[in-house]
Amino acid sequence: MLRVGYIGLGLMGKSIARNILKAGFPMIVHNRSRAAVDELVAEGAIHASSPAVVAAQADVVFTNLPDSPDVEKVVLGEKGIIDGIHDGLIFVDNSTIKPASARMIADKLAERGAFSLDAPVSGGDVGAKNGTLTIMVGGNEEAFQKVMPVFQAMGKTITHVGDSGAGQVAKAANQIMVAAQMVAMGELLVFSKKAGVDPRKVVEAIKAGAAQCWALDIKPPRLFEGNRNPGFKSYMQLKDMNIVLDTAKQYDAPISSTIENTKLFQQMIDMGMGELDNSAVVGVIERLAGVDILE
Repeated sequence: MLRVGYIGLGLMGKSIARNILKAGFPMIVHNRSRAAVDELVAEGAIHASSPAVVAAQADVVFTNLPDSPDVEKVVLGEKGIIDGIHDGLIFVDNSTIKPASARMIADKLAERGAFSLDAPVSGGDVGAKNGTLTIMVGGNEEAFQKVMPVFQAMGKTITHVGDSGAGQVAKAANQIMVAAQMVAMGELLVFSKKAGVDPRKVVEAIKAGAAQCWALDIKPPRLFEGNRNPGFKSYMQLKDMNIVLDTAKQYDAPISSTIENTKLFQQMIDMGMGELDNSAVVGVIERLAGVDILE
């Protein structure tokens, strides 16, 4: 069995690491705070004091961190993964970061005889807990095939998209669609309410037709219960949208609707709603319209 290291045990990372551990892979874990580490150690994992120590003991090292600078520090910084590198080590990043950062990290590790796979995930906390994530991967094909048994413990749809950075491009494209769905769903709920029609009935009427999508299947029941707790936090959605904007600018790609959607998520954060679920963008639209979908 591959020895697997996992660094970054947040909302998504802890559940992913737990599923890998349950699949029988020997696991070494590291995290800034100890609570999640202690949970997994109690279930059979081994704690490592730094990313370098994780890398030295593992065949494959995963990270799941908030943003590009965090990944760069953990991989390339003092006591980082690069300090524990050995020939054939495979680094896998489940974070959502800039494609350019993923390519830079891959180049740095390749110079030291290691492989790098950018492997961002989609499916939220539910997918992470249930092992049903969608995983989009960029990097070396041989390394991808070697890690496949671990990916299969994490998710159900696993696609090798292309060379280094391709996984992050796919995740950015995914976030374009996710943001559009969340905003459109918020708008249709508020639109229905303003027009004097029960939004619950509208959702029931349209969710099996051409408007059907994951967001419309999953999110309205929670919103109608008044539950805006995070499956995926809005400030992280905004972070991802800024990655989209930066990458689109780099390649001169037109993304006019995405720009407008990003502004709404920025308004969420400005209104103090950054810790809420990304579907809670409906709250911005409610305030603009002067209605509450629950009243």
